[in-house]
Amino acid sequence: MTVSAATTAGQILTSAYVNNNINSGLVYIASQTIGSAVSSVAVASCFSADYDNYRIVIAGGVGSTGSASVGLSLGASATGYSGVLQYALYGSGGALVAQDDNAARFSHVGNAYTSQYATSFELLNPFLAKFTNIHNAPWIVDNASGNYNGVHEVATSFSGFTLTPGAGTLTGGTITVYGYRKA
Repeated sequence: MTVSAATTAGQILTSAYVNNNINSGLVYIASQTIGSAVSSVAVASCFSADYDNYRIVIAGGVGSTGSASVGLSLGASATGYSGVLQYALYGSGGALVAQDDNAARFSHVGNAYTSQYATSFELLNPFLAKFTNIHNAPWIVDNASGNYNGVHEVATSFSGFTLTPGAGTLTGGTITVYGYRKA
């Protein structure tokens, strides 16, 4: 993409100029409020042909247990999820690993506490009939932190996803979905 010359005060911007210079970045798609004491929360119809890649932001909620990893599944697909959680204990130099191999969902999409559930991550290609990747989902507990990356090895188009805590329930907060605009 070529960037045009700088604009001047009072200049009328053409659609070609705007498309060439401003047509990038995140575009708000949808928000879903998490209910009260729910065992899962579905976000439907948030993926489409308009975008290939997405950023999901979750904030303001809590879990019912002291600490529970939250999983993510695409549509009704319950197989083919593989991923690696790499994390380290605070005050310790050693790295630790947990992994999914052909699991029922991505199992480490953040961690829900009685004090908070907040995370953000990217989903690449969920609507395309290709494998879907999850990238850099922060995972933070009281004594450790790390990130989770993985691939869903099912070449199917999905329009939504579901979050499910590994234990307990979720209450409150908002899930916001953004699309990466195609340049």
